Amino acid sequence: MALLTAAALASGPGARASADSGDPDTGRSAGGASAVLDGLKTYGQAVLHTRDGAVRQIPAGLYEMRVDGGGMLQTYGVGVAGYAQPQARYTESGWNGSLLAGNAEAGRIRWVLEHSYPQHNDLAGLAKQAGAGALTVESAAAGTQVAIWRLADGAQVEAADPEAERLADYLLREAARLPEPPASLDLEPGRVSGTVTGPAGSRLGPVTVRTGAQSVTVTPDAAAVAMGVRVVDAEGRAVGSAANGTPLYFEVPAGTPDGTASVIVQGSTKVPVGRVFTSGIPAEAQIVAGSSDAAAAATATAVWPRPAAGAATGTVGTLAGSAELPPADAAASQSPDSPDGERLATSGSSAATPVIASLAVGLVVLGGMVVLLLRKRPLEGEEEAAGSEGAEG
Repeated sequence: MALLTAAALASGPGARASADSGDPDTGRSAGGASAVLDGLKTYGQAVLHTRDGAVRQIPAGLYEMRVDGGGMLQTYGVGVAGYAQPQARYTESGWNGSLLAGNAEAGRIRWVLEHSYPQHNDLAGLAKQAGAGALTVESAAAGTQVAIWRLADGAQVEAADPEAERLADYLLREAARLPEPPASLDLEPGRVSGTVTGPAGSRLGPVTVRTGAQSVTVTPDAAAVAMGVRVVDAEGRAVGSAANGTPLYFEVPAGTPDGTASVIVQGSTKVPVGRVFTSGIPAEAQIVAGSSDAAAAATATAVWPRPAAGAATGTVGTLAGSAELPPADAAASQSPDSPDGERLATSGSSAATPVIASLAVGLVVLGGMVVLLLRKRPLEGEEEAAGSEGAEG
């Protein structure tokens, strides 16, 4: 097995910057390394008993991955059902973004990785601990992979080599639960939306650097530069590099039109053992067993929206002798619970409308009474005349 070789970080504007890819780690931004799978490199054989009763012999062991920008990884497969395809592209992920989501055994898988090959590369000592005979790199890799498969999805699988099988059994007996490892490089917070927000003329943030690298570069993107947005520390000093725990802010000049800008953070560090890499096929997820110094990147984005428009002013209409009221004032003059208030708010009427309506009704009634009185007098005269004619007859 060839040793992992360290590689320098490829820096500059063309280096990868990770965008939010939907990794569901709560409250964390998308960040870390991306890589291409070279293929299965160090392996033995295992026997898989499928749920339909079939028995298959499958390869079991270590893969290698080439990290974008420099670096190498050694990984084991997470899902037993999928054989990862060489040249497939992978991105660093949290456990919740993989087959390990909700798996109570995920922490035990990390223990297996920390205490077996290649992290524990004293094969004679490992064989003694496992109560096995001589282990080769192939049998050690096969036994470790079998243990991971059993923990990851309860697969009925055993190593074809008896010594590898003894190693797998030992790892399962001894495995304790360890916490999920951190990302190689990340910015937090940000997983919910990947952004920080606020008005122009203020400092937006902070986003905090989380990394195992001694130092990372901090670069505003082209949009930030064009709009004069600076990335600064808590004292307002421009930041070009940072370390783990450094808070970063976006300083947006007052009067800047609404928009967005990003900061790109890049560095070189080992990817923690137990970190997952995913492709578009869940069954082909990989979990890190060893890492050289590898290039990693993360981004955070700031958004400053246009200020909310103020309420429009104008008149609803006027009545003789009344003052003009803006719509907001007219509505405010009525109780929210008042039916009259609701009618006024929707019809545009003023408070004088009920008075005018009452006067109009009174005039209509008075006019009706006058008409009746005028009509009544002729009728009474006609009745008297008719009575006298009757008497004469």
